[in-house]
Amino acid sequence: MRDETIAAMLLARLGDARPGLRSRERTWTWDEVVRESAARAALARDLRRDGPVPCGGSTPHSPRNPPFHIGVLLENVPEYVLWLGAAALGGATIVGINSTRTGAYLEQEVRHTDLQLVVTDRAGLELLDGLDIGVPRDRFLLVDDDGYPDLVAAHACEPEADASVTPETQLLLLFTSGTTGASKAARCSQGRLAELGRNNSAKYDVKREDISYCSMPLFHGNALMALWAPSLAAGATVVLARKFSASGFLPDVRYYGATFFTYVGKAIGYVLATPEKPDDGDNTLTHGFGTEASPEDKAEFLRRFGARLVEGYGSSESAGMIRRDPQAPPSALGRPAHDGVRIVNPETRETCAPAVLDGHGRVTNAEAAVGEIVDVHGAAGFEGYYRNPEADAERVRHGWYWTGDLGYVDGDGFLYFGGRSGDWIRVDSENISALLTQNVVRRHPKIVDAVAFGVPDPRSGDQVMAAIEIPEGVRFEDLDLPAFLARQDDLGTKGAPRFVRVSHALPTTGSGKLKKKELQLDGWRTSDPVFRWAGRGSPEYVPMTGADKAALREEFVAAGRGRFLP
Repeated sequence: MRDETIAAMLLARLGDARPGLRSRERTWTWDEVVRESAARAALARDLRRDGPVPCGGSTPHSPRNPPFHIGVLLENVPEYVLWLGAAALGGATIVGINSTRTGAYLEQEVRHTDLQLVVTDRAGLELLDGLDIGVPRDRFLLVDDDGYPDLVAAHACEPEADASVTPETQLLLLFTSGTTGASKAARCSQGRLAELGRNNSAKYDVKREDISYCSMPLFHGNALMALWAPSLAAGATVVLARKFSASGFLPDVRYYGATFFTYVGKAIGYVLATPEKPDDGDNTLTHGFGTEASPEDKAEFLRRFGARLVEGYGSSESAGMIRRDPQAPPSALGRPAHDGVRIVNPETRETCAPAVLDGHGRVTNAEAAVGEIVDVHGAAGFEGYYRNPEADAERVRHGWYWTGDLGYVDGDGFLYFGGRSGDWIRVDSENISALLTQNVVRRHPKIVDAVAFGVPDPRSGDQVMAAIEIPEGVRFEDLDLPAFLARQDDLGTKGAPRFVRVSHALPTTGSGKLKKKELQLDGWRTSDPVFRWAGRGSPEYVPMTGADKAALREEFVAAGRGRFLP
């Protein structure tokens, strides 16, 4: 039973003089964090109703008074954390707006969540300019507006939770991407986040004396579920980086005296790519938690910075399926947390055979061993998606929770991640829809057909690749593809393909459909011309030479990911 709330966890910090939140500009004690959150909760209640509402006053839901959804479009600044606290105390829901989305894609995503208030700044306002997200301009709060501090100060009150708050109260809507290209907003209640906070503080060894460095975006489950909630549960200090910076990582750690941090695999790769210095180990870090760092990355991070990395598996929709085991092989996630976590054939629901691994750790019986990761007891814990019954039905079938992820279990019972089913491409720990990229590329008037898919990244996760068919007599250079993609406002910043295979006759099935699996298996190793995305600011596609392919292969081997190449 989930019997705790984030609101109660916050109120338990009243009177706590330990620093609870720090930025480069200021430090707040936990007591101040709670009081500042309460002021913003009172402000939100006033904006929700006509006229002021006493601090802690109840706002019962009804068709004319629906749940209060507050969109937050900010970098990792203190205001973001304080509005998380405000929503918890006030019984509202925070919808973290992903700032890497753009144009029509962003508009569609935000409109879906029925926002009633947007908390942002001038930069966020510029990103939303011209978009119809369903929120009138007078329902925007700009945290960098000159009058904002006085507005908050006028709502100062003794902290108290809204009378409506229970463990079932929805606190977060976290955007994730599905196989159809349409965004899904995963629900997270106060009870589930509080439970994750307690469990993860123990699992990731977050203690009161820790200083937790948050550089992953607060609209992402990694920052909220693996860092903010565990730090709140333990009473640890949360310190903020506005955004992740590889060059700024170690200086920030030293400035704050950070001991714990969270990451995604690509971030670790970026940090390790910075020039090594003799004093790299002179820092306060002890450990970090994240996903998709290779065993080689973990060993190198420990050698260079003296901090151990703890790998895990989870999602915005679920957690707690894997149990850590210090005896696990370096590439394994751990063991299934209970007997309900299984690898099954999606068609028959039969448990897959144990994986037989070769000397390089590669699965030799993939057809029999690789299946979907499911939790046969997990349906009750899945809280669903906002206004998306079709996606709910896809996640819960036959009373089981289906992750949509592939995995396998070796003969010793250790579970490994085996990829993602459907059209998901894992880029920088975000799920990018292959179908969306494919549909955008197909819009080009000189492209006959196209397919998009994921190819392994040499460090972690995937990169986006497209295969396109163009008419005889048309050259790739004639497409001016970078300019075309830049004009597609629904593509987003991470959806552009990093590799493009070009052909006048791509392989097709008997019915005329492109052979996607074959194209994906070939990847950039095909004999057809391949162009790669190069440069920053105004990138372009340049031909990929044999030397380029050889160098990329060496990157995979050096990072311990050679097994991802046939």
